[in-house]
Amino acid sequence: MSQRKDGNKCMGKVRSTIRMLIPLKKQREALEILGAVISQVEYDPSCITSRLYRDVNEARAVMIEELWTSEEDMLCHLQSDAYHRVLLVIEMAEETPEIRFDTIMRSRGFETIENVRKNRITPASAGRL
Repeated sequence: MSQRKDGNKCMGKVRSTIRMLIPLKKQREALEILGAVISQVEYDPSCITSRLYRDVNEARAVMIEELWTSEEDMLCHLQSDAYHRVLLVIEMAEETPEIRFDTIMRSRGFETIENVRKNRITPASAGRL
């Protein structure tokens, strides 16, 4: 677990995801706005990654995903001018968007697949990976 400069323990990285249904006639404008936000945010040292996705099964669906080094950094972002532009796109949505803020305590990669395939991990022992 990481520690902030003031000595308080951080809860971990924070992933923000927003999935929204944007009318096709407004998608170009929405994607331009979100693309500009991503271009700006990716230079923020506290932003680990910022990505924009389109759903292949639902033409209206757009998702923006950001990964922040801490909850404090993510909260600062929510107060920024860049995030104000995200809120403008949310207002374009046809329905209430799916918005999530997930705290990530642990993250693993391909080595998990290798370990499971090599060692034939069972569901009961999977928590020890």
